[in-house]
Amino acid sequence: MKEIILDTIIDSARLIPFLFLTYVVMEWMEHKTEDMAAKIVEKSGRFGPLFGAVLGIFPQCGFSAAGSGLYAGRVITLGTLFAIYLSTSDEMLPIMLSESVPMEVIGRILFCKVIVGMCVGFLIDTLRRRHGGYDEHIHIGEMCGHDHCHCEKGIFRSAASHTIQVTFFIMLVTFGLNYLLHAAGEEALTNLFLSYGVLGELAAGLIGLIPNCAASVMITQLYLEGVLNFGSMLAGLLTGSGIGLLVLFRVNHNWKENAAITAGLYLVGTACGIMANAAGIM
Repeated sequence: MKEIILDTIIDSARLIPFLFLTYVVMEWMEHKTEDMAAKIVEKSGRFGPLFGAVLGIFPQCGFSAAGSGLYAGRVITLGTLFAIYLSTSDEMLPIMLSESVPMEVIGRILFCKVIVGMCVGFLIDTLRRRHGGYDEHIHIGEMCGHDHCHCEKGIFRSAASHTIQVTFFIMLVTFGLNYLLHAAGEEALTNLFLSYGVLGELAAGLIGLIPNCAASVMITQLYLEGVLNFGSMLAGLLTGSGIGLLVLFRVNHNWKENAAITAGLYLVGTACGIMANAAGIM
């Protein structure tokens, strides 16, 4: 147990400087671009899924939450909302950068998320327009009724706060993983996800739905440790939309629609993960 705790502390502590520097840059970018990104999505019209998918890959604080509010106000379409949710990278990007994951791998993951988000978004909008399923009335009151992460503490304080939170989750995941590897053996744990059909994709997809940055932290760490393959990791990251779903259930009063969106997100994410593994994408 002492070795497990020591390894967990060492593995987590060495990431802190890289995470902090990454978050400083991201906080600065967010302060400069968040309002602009929201306005672009608002005014994108039929091209909403394209802009939503591209802008969603940047781990901006609260961008998926902003998308939920805009959809509740019917400023953006359902397809655009799906594009944002599916492409949102949350904590995946800073963790992979701090772990020195090759840019080719990171680029492949982000490219997959953008393409899936864009294609699914356009498909949903096309089907809904054909069946007259859109409410064109803008519900302004819904737009103002949500909380999302306006980081007004200052760039460095906000970056430090993000770093502490993510490091805490990384420590929890790393400790749990180290303990399981010690108790069950690395091969047994890996085989649990990799050898039983689509179990990895289904489980990762459920983890991704957790409306917290802990979900993307867990998925990313399990992938980097070799417990999840590419398809399972992709499934979890596609279903993960940060706090977007949490905000959606708060501000959009149609609970049946919210449940359908959640189910659709899970089905799309797990299906894409399964297809990625079947196609041999690594």
